Amino acid sequence: MEENHSSSFNGILLEMDELISTDALLGGFVGDGSVNIHGRSVKRAHTGRWKASLFIIGVEIAERLAYAGILSNLVTYLTDVMHESTAAAAKNVNVWSGVASMLPFVGAFVADSYLGRYWTITLSSIIYLMGLILVTLSASLRSLNGIGVFFFSIYLVALGQGGHKPCLEAFGADQFEEDDPVEKKHKSSFFNYWYCGICIGTLIGVTVLSYIQDDVGWGLGFGIPAVTMSIALFIFLCGTRFYRHKLPSGSALTRIIHVFVATFHKWNVSTSHQEKRKVAAATEREVLKFGSRRQYLLTDQFRFLDKATVEDELDRECKATRNWRLCTVQEVQEVKAVLGLSPIWMSCLIFGVVFAQSSTFFTKQGATMDRKIGHFEIPAASFQCFISLSIILLLPIYDRIFVPIARNLTGNERGITFLQRIGTGMLISILSMIVAALTEIKRIKVAKDNGLVDKPNATIPLSIFQLLPQYMLFGIADVFTMVGMQEYFYDQMPDTMKTLGIAVYLSVLGVGSFLSSIIILVTEKLSCRSNGSCWFVDNLNKAHLDYFYWLLASLSAINFCIYIFLANCYKYKNAQNNISYQEESCRARTILAS
Repeated sequence: MEENHSSSFNGILLEMDELISTDALLGGFVGDGSVNIHGRSVKRAHTGRWKASLFIIGVEIAERLAYAGILSNLVTYLTDVMHESTAAAAKNVNVWSGVASMLPFVGAFVADSYLGRYWTITLSSIIYLMGLILVTLSASLRSLNGIGVFFFSIYLVALGQGGHKPCLEAFGADQFEEDDPVEKKHKSSFFNYWYCGICIGTLIGVTVLSYIQDDVGWGLGFGIPAVTMSIALFIFLCGTRFYRHKLPSGSALTRIIHVFVATFHKWNVSTSHQEKRKVAAATEREVLKFGSRRQYLLTDQFRFLDKATVEDELDRECKATRNWRLCTVQEVQEVKAVLGLSPIWMSCLIFGVVFAQSSTFFTKQGATMDRKIGHFEIPAASFQCFISLSIILLLPIYDRIFVPIARNLTGNERGITFLQRIGTGMLISILSMIVAALTEIKRIKVAKDNGLVDKPNATIPLSIFQLLPQYMLFGIADVFTMVGMQEYFYDQMPDTMKTLGIAVYLSVLGVGSFLSSIIILVTEKLSCRSNGSCWFVDNLNKAHLDYFYWLLASLSAINFCIYIFLANCYKYKNAQNNISYQEESCRARTILAS
């Protein structure tokens, strides 16, 4: 009877494979399970691809402009308007930025489990807009001009961004089918142009809005992001009929917990001869629901989790809808894929720490220097635009020139692997910290030579353009590491957890900001306690930012060596090897039948 059931189950899989491939080829339908907003199958020619993703990139440009209008000059607002110290303002900015980068986990969970990406983006955009309006009112009206109201409003912005950011990027990548060779190449280009769009929005935010905030008024400077966000929501809704949607797949967190609970229940089960034992098979209901999902082959990583797939007498007697003592092979393999990303994620955190400096100490550093071009004074925060300019100029070169050349040399369709791209950016970020330290040494020397050490408000006769190399190196590093992390975490996540993959990437920046705050706090206390010469004081001419930059360069160098080791040990998931769903499902049936 068990053999008949197994034969029936395998027959269903085979019929579904044939149905998917035939439907996709003869009817021109997308073969990855994508649907329209009404839940119906979509044709490849009428939906997705660049016609849909251009709407999404346009939305991201507008959203990043709004976000940069808050973040880029936030440290100045806290010191000049809220009268916080430099160290306190930098820590508050880092904490807020960290929270904003961690909240995408909430957005990803809601999108992948319940609402789907489209409706999560729409809802979070409304929350985002409400926060921006409240920020504007807080800066404009005296009755609301309190630090409590201001912090509530910017954390409301962070909450909206937490749902908007991971879902929008994953939704954009969803517009390209993974199993279509042409669309797969376009998906790789999408991540490059997506980040280029981010930089265009950021560039406008840190130049135009920083100038308005410094020289016109904070009310108008915060009001423009609110208007821009409303435009972004309108653009997103206009593209609705072109979008491909992926249906929510249920709680990823529940599936992950399920695997660990089942493993705990069977901690004493031997898996040395598991291939010869009965393993759990997906139910027919799951096949009908997730038939278009690509299947994972069995791996040797984290073999202790394989215990969760071993079926015993208690499992056969269990009548519950969800047996918490037993998992399918695919559920276990998905959890293995997530765990396999954790070492690389941890090795990227120091890059997140370095990344946090451009919007905090770099800005305060530039504020002490000569910022005049003729009669025009450049806002210190607007110098972050050179990071965006570097990226905007280099990304098309990377995509159109570097990738084809590297593809011919390596045979990799992306030119270089995800991890090679990330590692290259890490190396460049070390150089940026070294250059920043050397520039700070020069700035302090000029201040001493001109007797300005005890005059914190005096302008040091050193052009702010001395900071240009460190900003541009930041941009070059981002072309490699930031875009590489986006593509890596999206690609290597299971198909049902793609939004979570973007959230994991964003969490690198979030945790990096938290770590930056902790490092600042610890070094501030240690340096003040040791010899009285604090590294962080309000008078930057008496501070030692150069010591801090050397510290980050040293930590980055140590971390880079660890990253190289971990990257060499990492095994890419089978999807990167271009194993199609049908090939994998056939192999899975062979394993299950044996």
